[in-house]
Amino acid sequence: MRKAVKTRRRYDNSRRREQADQTRQAVLDASLDLFTAQGYTRTTVAQIATRAGVNPDTVYSVVGRKPELMRALVENAISGQGRAVPAEERDYVVQIRAAETARAKIDVYARAISAIQVRLAPVFLALRDAAATDKDCRALWTQIGDRRAANMRLLAADLRGAGGVRPDLTDEEAADIIWSMNAPEYWDLLVTQRGWTPTQFSEWLADAWARLLLA
Repeated sequence: MRKAVKTRRRYDNSRRREQADQTRQAVLDASLDLFTAQGYTRTTVAQIATRAGVNPDTVYSVVGRKPELMRALVENAISGQGRAVPAEERDYVVQIRAAETARAKIDVYARAISAIQVRLAPVFLALRDAAATDKDCRALWTQIGDRRAANMRLLAADLRGAGGVRPDLTDEEAADIIWSMNAPEYWDLLVTQRGWTPTQFSEWLADAWARLLLA
């Protein structure tokens, strides 16, 4: 009898976790739809709750206030795993570090950026617009930008270590070039506004970086 009770309890706990995950995802999906469609400022927690089919208290309990919702959307879009993942643990970063040549590293990163921007660009542009009027979003915008810049300095050093980077470029300059061109705004210009395909974008980005960075 005790064993049966324990089995049922484990099942109940698993079921509750599954339901909680589903509720959280519904809240995030609703937030993404509204933030990108009508903007962060015009979106209310009540609207998010209605779209998700929950009450406002549930929004606060499963994710948090609007700034926490925006942060979760950005981090999930970057990682593609429904949670924040440190840069060094992301699959494409592992592949970049394992690649033997600078060109191979660039190719891996260009493909990764194209895949990421499909998810990230809409929410990141919504964050950019929100940062103009909301201090929490402005702080998040600055933090993400600074984090991207730091990661690009690591990538530039990795490219230099593999050999072939132009000797007239410093690692800081190389990092800034990559940082500017991997931005969601760049993707938006070419893919959203000019109609490029993600594959076309990634192939062009790899070629452009190779021409700009490599000897």
